[in-house]
Amino acid sequence: MSGNIAIRKEDSSDGGRYSALLDGSEAEMTYTKLGPSLVSIDHTFVPDAMRGKGIAQALAKNAVMDARRNGWKIIPRCSFMHAQSMRHPDWSDVFGNE
Repeated sequence: MSGNIAIRKEDSSDGGRYSALLDGSEAEMTYTKLGPSLVSIDHTFVPDAMRGKGIAQALAKNAVMDARRNGWKIIPRCSFMHAQSMRHPDWSDVFGNE
């Protein structure tokens, strides 16, 4: 991924999203707060123009870092985040069960 792509976090009382902008396109990963220490990653979308640049991975990594920093567990409901939970055993500390 290009080093100049910033990940932005938008948070509300019931959920939020991580997003990245590149050349007028936007990728996002959305989440829902299920409790004070439990979030569900619901959806990841990367437009065609942004694919192959590691952006979805960067969004996932930001979610994992936030989970560690805030003591959250993540329920990976979106297929991308579920696949990442299987590929990264080093992230197992942040993934929970429903």
